[in-house]
Amino acid sequence: MITEKGKIEQLQKFVNIHFFELFVASWILGVIFYTIVGFEAIDELCAGMLFLLFIFYVFKTPEWRINKMLLFILFVFSFYLFYSIQIKSNTIKCIFMDFIIQLKPYLAFFCVYHIAPKFTGWQRKLLKDLSLLIWFCLCFLGVSQLFVRDILVTVMGHPTVFAATVVSVSLVYLYSSNYTMKDKVIFIIMLSVGLLSGRAKFYGFFACAFVLVSYFGTAKNLKLNLKNIVAFVGMFVVVLLVAWQKIEIYFIQNLGDESTDSLARFALYATSFKIFGDYMPFGCGLGTFATHASRVDYSPIYGEYGIDYIWGLSKSYSAFIADTYYPSLAEFGVVGLILFVLFWFYIIKKAFSFFVKTNDTRLIIMSLLIIGFLAIENVADATFTSNRGFFMMIFLGLILSEQNVLDNRVQLKS
Repeated sequence: MITEKGKIEQLQKFVNIHFFELFVASWILGVIFYTIVGFEAIDELCAGMLFLLFIFYVFKTPEWRINKMLLFILFVFSFYLFYSIQIKSNTIKCIFMDFIIQLKPYLAFFCVYHIAPKFTGWQRKLLKDLSLLIWFCLCFLGVSQLFVRDILVTVMGHPTVFAATVVSVSLVYLYSSNYTMKDKVIFIIMLSVGLLSGRAKFYGFFACAFVLVSYFGTAKNLKLNLKNIVAFVGMFVVVLLVAWQKIEIYFIQNLGDESTDSLARFALYATSFKIFGDYMPFGCGLGTFATHASRVDYSPIYGEYGIDYIWGLSKSYSAFIADTYYPSLAEFGVVGLILFVLFWFYIIKKAFSFFVKTNDTRLIIMSLLIIGFLAIENVADATFTSNRGFFMMIFLGLILSEQNVLDNRVQLKS
């Protein structure tokens, strides 16, 4: 007869196997070959499968425990769903579409964090070998860009996609490695290929990653003291300097002769500040601003603020409407903005609290790298709610769940 402990172990083994399959599918099909395959709903499909795995896990556990933060997130999004329907922010179809898209990254993180999957040594080796193989292909493609113009656009769809793919491959390698000095150097070399994308966002992330891995990559340099605070501020300044051109465009000056997509992003940022003030405190509602759903059934907000004539934001051509993430927070208002900041504060605080107890540098650095990537990418891309964002959030959930397991082991030993 199988004991209760044996049943739980069997359940965890089942979860581990199928999550690994889901992780690889999200990475290979949802990030690396996303443009080539052309199956745009792959992240929604993977999200649905992950949620089913989560539900199966919850109902198979004796106490049916669910993370309290997940319940709070579901409550908040349910409130905004009914609020949006009440104020008729857009059509019902677009409201529900935006509800699913906006909820997806949070659901991805908390579902993975709750089921706490663990990869075997063989699975880690497979991920490491795959990341190296794919990196060599990306390296060849990146070098080809120096000789064949627009090859990144032809193969990957956009240089930003190439850069994000390099980041995902490099992060998977670092996670699967033993985190030795050799592994850190290889990670930086792998990541440097993304510089060939020519994207200012990537330059900023590369500077951030270099400092995090080379200086903060040891436990003593993650302690709170004056020296480390100065180093962190220095890293932040370097990232700002590297990405200053884009910051100046979006937040400080008029665009002049800048490209039309930058003009559209500038208009979205400028208008979002007005919406925060005009639609206090809960925003203009789901499906209204700077999201894919707001272009499916064209939102009246663009006309209300006089930006519906801008190329890329107009009803006839709306390709740049969902070209950045932060302005879309105006849909949730000041309350939503505060909750968004508190969510990331919760994640960072949790990661550091685990680090203090476990002293595991690899996992805390991995957490900070993913958070840094999302923070920088979202300035000029809706990465958080995209296929790439979904993968990064399940990756982040995997890392924090591993930190949590290590923390529990340390507490049992003490």
